[in-house]
Amino acid sequence: MKNSEILELSNEDLAARLVEEKAALTKLKFAHAVSAIENPNVIKAARRAIARISTEISARKAAAKNETASEA
Repeated sequence: MKNSEILELSNEDLAARLVEEKAALTKLKFAHAVSAIENPNVIKAARRAIARISTEISARKAAAKNETASEA
């Protein structure tokens, strides 16, 4: 998932996507432990997608917090 795609999502969509990506990573790790998957770089890509989504969620929370602090 690209950063441009992540920026277009709403907060609710980001939270849902984060849950989906974490579930997919768990399945990938299990599949890789049972028998080697064809492309193990998929695990790396999944971890990075989770990190990108988490970072965007954190950035949006910080921006919202800064907006409320500057209004007061």
